[in-house]
Amino acid sequence: MIKLEHVVLASPEQMKFIIEGMRNPMNSWGKSDSEYVTAGYDIVGFDLGESDHSLMRRLSNTGTDHRKFMRMLPVYVRITAPLYWWKEFDTYKVGTVANSCSTMHKIQAKEFTMDDFSCEHIHIRQSTDVLKETIDALNVFRDVYLNGGILSYENGNQRCYEKNDKEIWWQMIQLLPSSYNQIRNVMMNYEVLANIYKSRKDHKLDEWRSFCKWIEDLPYSELITGGKR
Repeated sequence: MIKLEHVVLASPEQMKFIIEGMRNPMNSWGKSDSEYVTAGYDIVGFDLGESDHSLMRRLSNTGTDHRKFMRMLPVYVRITAPLYWWKEFDTYKVGTVANSCSTMHKIQAKEFTMDDFSCEHIHIRQSTDVLKETIDALNVFRDVYLNGGILSYENGNQRCYEKNDKEIWWQMIQLLPSSYNQIRNVMMNYEVLANIYKSRKDHKLDEWRSFCKWIEDLPYSELITGGKR
């Protein structure tokens, strides 16, 4: 499971600045045909001109050395995805910034439920039972961490734990399945998305294929995918 929401793209002023820089190498600013969309004195949008769009397409097809403007096209998005997907996403270190909900600090903040996990493919009874038992165990440890309580060791001995005991925190951290969903607010750019799209659009994980479908719906996605406008 992956959820992408609260998408924020380049503002009209940023687009104007990016196009200006794109035309610097050939001093071709006079050929720019993009315009602000205004309502009275307010800038409310941006109309990408055919000449500017054509240059973007040509540069995007020549490779990373000549399409530096794509590194300046920002994309902000709030992503909810399982830890096993984030582990692969974290290979994209250059050109990305993320603020995540902290598993380390807030793992005990709410009761664990099935909705906290990407488990849409877990249909076999044994797998479902294991996940449910894991969630039940996590909630036991959460309750002891928050309130204190008595737990048994494997040898049958018991121990009374005070609340906020770090040993109980470790039980939650190390027992947490990789299907646990984490939220991050991420900043990327079109160059990063082009690299992701090229290598992940046919990936085995559903999350990557959904992510690449989302890329295809972005404005000017043809600069990323090489497709038609």
